[in-house]
Amino acid sequence: MRMRKKADLPTKTCPVCNRPFTWRKKWERDWANVVFCSDGCRTMSKRQKTIS
Repeated sequence: MRMRKKADLPTKTCPVCNRPFTWRKKWERDWANVVFCSDGCRTMSKRQKTIS
């Protein structure tokens, strides 16, 4: 596989912090299901649901 520039990688926006995050090698097989940029944002999302 050819090396890519970071700017050429796909990006998504985290629904919790509204920051863009880029594709990572560890998400290669599951990129379609990745929603949050970090475990912290995933936890925060669960907390917001229980509070509301």
